[in-house]
Amino acid sequence: MSRQLVAFSDLRTAAYCPRKCYYQRRQDQDDREPPPSVESIRALSSRYADLLEADLETLAEEPFALEPAAYQRRLETTRDRLQADGQWERLCDPEVRNTLLTGRDCRGIVHKVLADPLEPVLVSTGKPPEQGVWEPQSVQAVAAAKALGWEHETPIERAWLEYPAYGVIRSITLTTRRKARYRRALRTVRGMDGPPARTSNRSKCEHCEFADECGVRTRTLRSLLGFG
Repeated sequence: MSRQLVAFSDLRTAAYCPRKCYYQRRQDQDDREPPPSVESIRALSSRYADLLEADLETLAEEPFALEPAAYQRRLETTRDRLQADGQWERLCDPEVRNTLLTGRDCRGIVHKVLADPLEPVLVSTGKPPEQGVWEPQSVQAVAAAKALGWEHETPIERAWLEYPAYGVIRSITLTTRRKARYRRALRTVRGMDGPPARTSNRSKCEHCEFADECGVRTRTLRSLLGFG
């Protein structure tokens, strides 16, 4: 019997909230396509050199999460750090962009593939944490590395996350703990035959588009203020 290939995005969502993943997988595929704003932010990751040289008036039109001057300073810091490690040029000029990878257990889009050594890059449109990367994104990055390694029949021990709206680029190594989280998310998705238990972390429910369907009661402003 053939194995069920799981989408990278489903693994990321399952690592965040399995119940959200269940409802998301029930949607029509057309409803899961990213909005145009997502593509405009991802496109920044292919223009770093130009963004560093552009004047502030021109940068005012870009979809940054920071003021243009602050963005350039942040990106300059990122460039200097990565140049010192010999990584900046390969991140700006990757071997491949926006390619579909199919691994033994999962498949999905990788936004960049770096060569020498072979490493996947995922581009996030959101805000990075203070340090490292968000755990659900770490799970997705492990999935991407495993799929890339499966296609090329070589082990891969590092993956990259870019947050281009913030001028931040970070890498993760595929530690034993991260691989275990990936396998746990994979088992969760494959084992879904009904809605999983609701998350105990209700902060995840506040802005979830499936909150009504899920039936979870989010905290109102009145209750947050101690009146309910």
